[in-house]
Amino acid sequence: MKPWIRRLITILPAVLVIGIAGEGKLTALLILSQVVLSFQLPFAVIPLVRFTSERAKMGEFVNSRLTTVIAWGVTAAILFSTPNCSG
Repeated sequence: MKPWIRRLITILPAVLVIGIAGEGKLTALLILSQVVLSFQLPFAVIPLVRFTSERAKMGEFVNSRLTTVIAWGVTAAILFSTPNCSG
């Protein structure tokens, strides 16, 4: 796929949503997008930590035990943290 087509496909939905909601709602739209991304983050982080911690897949590039423990700690913090939404 040509890069300009990929960029157009990526940016077009954002432009349409801003056009429909109006420029006055940009802050609310930005916050909503970040909330949606925060729900998706665990679906990326958990497989990443598992994959990089398996010697069969990573070979000599596998995470050390310390790195794996820290990575799972950060993953737990991401999963179980509750953001302060009081403004």
